[in-house]
Amino acid sequence: MSPTGAAGRRGQEAALVLAVAAVATVAALIAPPGRTALDALGYALPVLASASLLARHRLPGTVVVLTTVCIAVYFDFDYPGYGISLPLLVALFSAVRAGGRWIALVPVAALALSAVVWVLAGQSVRQASQSAFLLLGWIVAATAMGAARRQFQANLRQLEERAADAERTREETAHRRAAEERLRIARELHDSLTHSISVIAMQAGVAVHLANKRGEPVPEALTAIQDAGRDANRELRATLGALRTDATEPGNGLDTLPDLVGRSVAAGLPVTLHRDVTAGQVPAAVDRAAYRIVQEALTNTGRHARASAATVEIRRLPDSLVVQVTDDGCATPDAPPNPGIGLLGMRERVTALGGTLSAAPRPDGGFAVRAELPLREPA
Repeated sequence: MSPTGAAGRRGQEAALVLAVAAVATVAALIAPPGRTALDALGYALPVLASASLLARHRLPGTVVVLTTVCIAVYFDFDYPGYGISLPLLVALFSAVRAGGRWIALVPVAALALSAVVWVLAGQSVRQASQSAFLLLGWIVAATAMGAARRQFQANLRQLEERAADAERTREETAHRRAAEERLRIARELHDSLTHSISVIAMQAGVAVHLANKRGEPVPEALTAIQDAGRDANRELRATLGALRTDATEPGNGLDTLPDLVGRSVAAGLPVTLHRDVTAGQVPAAVDRAAYRIVQEALTNTGRHARASAATVEIRRLPDSLVVQVTDDGCATPDAPPNPGIGLLGMRERVTALGGTLSAAPRPDGGFAVRAELPLREPA
C-alpha cells in the first residue's frame, strides 16, 4: 500500500473511532437514568471500548474480548443506555468477517453471566430477560452481517478467479489458433516459394555446368544467381521453421556480411565493407537487424540508384551499433526517391529495437541509410 493510501486508511479508522465513541456517549447521556449516574468510569468505558477498535484488523479477537469486558462492567454498574454496545457490534462484525465466527460466543457467555448478575442485583427476571434478549439480538445481527460480508468477499474472489481462468482459456485458444495459422502459412509458402527458388538455383547451376563443359567463361552474374538462390532457400527454410514454432527468428547476421557483399560485387556493384564488430559482440536481435538493413540497402542501391560503388560501415559505440550504407548513385536532395516497402520494413525493425533510422539523399549526391541500434533492451 502506498504512503498516501496508508494515511487515508488510518484517517478512516480514526474517524470511525470518534464516531462510535460520540454515538455511545450521546446515547448514554440521553437515555433514561439507571441505578448509577454517569461518572468518570461511566464516561471512560465507552471511550476505551471505542479506542480499542483501532486494533480490530490486527487483533480482532482481542478487541472483541476487550469491548465485551467494557460492556459487562458498564451494565453491571447499571449505567444508563445501551449505546456502549456499538463498539462491541463493530468489533464483532470485523472479527467474524476476518473468519473468527466462534468469537461470538464470548459476548454471548458474558451476556448470560451479566443476566444472572442483574437478577441478583434486584432486577426482575422479566427485565433481565428483556435486556439480555435485546443485546443478544444485536450480537446475532452483527455476527450475521460479518458472516454475510465474508461470504460476499469469498464469492467475489471466486468470480474473479473464474474470470481470470476464462481469460487464460481465451488466450490459450488465441495462441493455438495463431499457431495453426502460422503452420498454414508456412506450408503455403513452402509449396510456392521454395519450389520457384529451387528451380532458379537449379537452372543457374545447369547453365554454369554447361559453360564449364564447353570451356566457356562462366558469367559472374550467373554464379551470383546460383549462390543467391541457395542462400535464399536456406533462409526461407529457416524462417518457415520459425513460423511452425514460437522460436526466435533465425537468419544471417554480421558474420555473413562478407558473403552478402560478395554477391553484390558479383552482380556488378562494387561494395567496400568496414566493420569493427562481430556477431558474438552484440545481441542476437541487433545482429539480425543489422544484416537485414544492409541487405535491403544494397538491394535498393542495385535496383534503383544506378550507383558505381557503395560503402557499408558497421561501428560499435558504447551503447549502440551504428549501421551505415552509402552509395554514389543518382539521388539528390532536390529529387529524393520515393520510399518503398523496403525502407518501411527497415524502419519497423529499427523501431522495434528502440533505435533510430535515417534514409535520405546525401548533400553531394547519392543516398545514405544510417541506423543506430541500442545494445540494451528498450525500456
